[in-house]
Amino acid sequence: MPFVTHSSKNKGRALAGILVLVGVLLAWNELDRRIEGTWSEPGEWWGKRATLKNYGNDVKQWANEFDLPAEYLLALIQLESGGRKPAGKRFEAHVYERLKSVRDGKRTRYENIRRSDLEGASDEALRNLATSWGPFQLMGYKCILLDLQLRDIRGKDAVQAGVTWIDQTYGDALRKGRYEDAFHLHNTGKPYPTSGPPTTFHPDYVVRGKRYMLNFAGDASE
Repeated sequence: MPFVTHSSKNKGRALAGILVLVGVLLAWNELDRRIEGTWSEPGEWWGKRATLKNYGNDVKQWANEFDLPAEYLLALIQLESGGRKPAGKRFEAHVYERLKSVRDGKRTRYENIRRSDLEGASDEALRNLATSWGPFQLMGYKCILLDLQLRDIRGKDAVQAGVTWIDQTYGDALRKGRYEDAFHLHNTGKPYPTSGPPTTFHPDYVVRGKRYMLNFAGDASE
């Protein structure tokens, strides 16, 4: 039997520990990318798979109902939530402060929200309105425009509510094939700039969205 020193054993354990640590870091990096919805390279395959599995049937139903391109809606879900179900949420502190200013009479309006819409709303209610929900990550205050409850944009009817909002706000742009404008409108509320770079949170948001649309084109037509 070969003689194994304590030093050799310690080196072996150290190497095994390093390999385990590297594996954990790689796994965490992949998980983090999926949680944040920042899918790229191999992660895009998982994002597409999750989007089709979790939302494909609902998207096709409501895309037909509103005459909207299913491949756009699927691409948008992958962009915004990575296809996860439940989709998660994101609190927007700057939106909360603006809604609070409207409620307290320091600001006349925020988008379509007026003081009368927020009368009696608690700080906690405003936090929910300032949080994005559901597969399309709609801001909570969008439910006021849709005349819906917050649960409708984050629960089982989230796809229907999201597609309804998209149809009302920029559906015409989609039906005309203005996809750059559509992605930019969803993320910023404004069409794609006629000059200068996009103003989306992620600079490549529109580029990735259009690429995802191509990936979903065949699936959306089935």
